[in-house]
Amino acid sequence: MQFLSDNAAAVHPAVWKAMMAADVADSPYDNDALSRELDGAFSALFGRECAALWVATGTAANCLALASMVQPHGGVVCHREAHIEMDEAGAPGFFLHGAKLLLADGESAKVTPESVGAVIDPIRDDVHQVQPHAISITQASEYGCVYRPQEVRALAALAKARGLGMHMDGARFGNAVAFLGCAPGEACAGVDALSFGFVKNGGLGAEAIVFFDPEAARMIRYRRKRAGHLQSKGRFMAAQILAMLEGDLWLDNAAATNAAAAEIAGAAGNRLLHPVEANEVFLSCTADEREALRGQGFGFYDWGDDAARLVMSWDARDEHVSALAQALSRL
Repeated sequence: MQFLSDNAAAVHPAVWKAMMAADVADSPYDNDALSRELDGAFSALFGRECAALWVATGTAANCLALASMVQPHGGVVCHREAHIEMDEAGAPGFFLHGAKLLLADGESAKVTPESVGAVIDPIRDDVHQVQPHAISITQASEYGCVYRPQEVRALAALAKARGLGMHMDGARFGNAVAFLGCAPGEACAGVDALSFGFVKNGGLGAEAIVFFDPEAARMIRYRRKRAGHLQSKGRFMAAQILAMLEGDLWLDNAAATNAAAAEIAGAAGNRLLHPVEANEVFLSCTADEREALRGQGFGFYDWGDDAARLVMSWDARDEHVSALAQALSRL
């Protein structure tokens, strides 16, 4: 009974079916019929003109999106627990040719206009200091907490006022939208580029970079090729994404994982370390308690010396979720 990571989940049958259907001859790279549908599909989803590019990983999606905003002498303001800081092995510096991450604080791994200001206000406007070029936020955050639309708009307004780009790492964007119950565009209002996650939510190996200024995608097409992410059979990438968008499968899967996390949260009680708003549960748990849970067949990651992280996946079986909830109640 695995609750290690939504990255380890099975591929949704609809994705396999779409990839099989795409297994016919077509133009290579991103000139196939399916890849050409992406701009229109995302424009319809967000209710505004978009340009969308597929890539294989969330790291590439984040870094290529930021490459549209940040010069090598610049910096990206993000939370000090952000994925681009903690879990991408320096990839932002690699893709951005040395640009720096400028680390901000905030509860629940979320930044605020005040915490961003605390980072960028002391920076002098001269050649001796790294200049801020963009803000990057994670929706939902690394602790599974969701930015409300007004929080996103406030950060986007700050970015616009300071002449900065606004990026959203949406590896779990579906979970955020499902929690908020709002239109997708409301969950990323004011954002310039969104890394829209599919792999954690039922995809095989395709993520989307959505540019809300289609012109910004032009240069990134070259950067994607240079980075080794322009796959020759791109139709299989596009097929995955379109299958997840069809009938809002991405949203249904996310809602199911959120519901499972809520069930676990209800059993965890005062062990919860952060509000449960998406599909991750962080709880205080001693080494002996973690050993007891593993002895009952539950897989999960330790989170430091006295905590555990439990992640719900789209394919989590109801009986496994219920068994975990019961086991937590008995601790």
